[in-house]
Amino acid sequence: MNIEFTTSKSTSEFQPRACDCSFCRKHGAAYISDPKGKLSIIQRNAGALHEYRQGSNTARFLLCKDCGVLVGVALDHESGTYAAVNAGCLDDVTELGESLSASPQRLSPEEKVSRWLALWVPDVVFTTVPQ
Repeated sequence: MNIEFTTSKSTSEFQPRACDCSFCRKHGAAYISDPKGKLSIIQRNAGALHEYRQGSNTARFLLCKDCGVLVGVALDHESGTYAAVNAGCLDDVTELGESLSASPQRLSPEEKVSRWLALWVPDVVFTTVPQ
């Protein structure tokens, strides 16, 4: 699995959002995104990305089947796919700001979608590259 997150922001401008739901806490997830950025998730073989849904079943949690890492979370919307990447799966994240707590489970499904559309990367590409 290869993750390419492109943004004009410097690493120090990001404060990862640590979701307080049990799934994200158990995976140590803290998400970063840029509504002006681009995210490419490249699988080395078909089926290398496992999807899991919970709660409102609105978002897709993306896990690498090879190593088990929670890569990120995606939302399929009529205007496209939006996503946030788990900062822990990126290289060179030592300059990230301190994580902030986020509580999406307190929001209605509509409020979650509205928040995600405002914060997440709207330019998301999933690619499979055979080994």
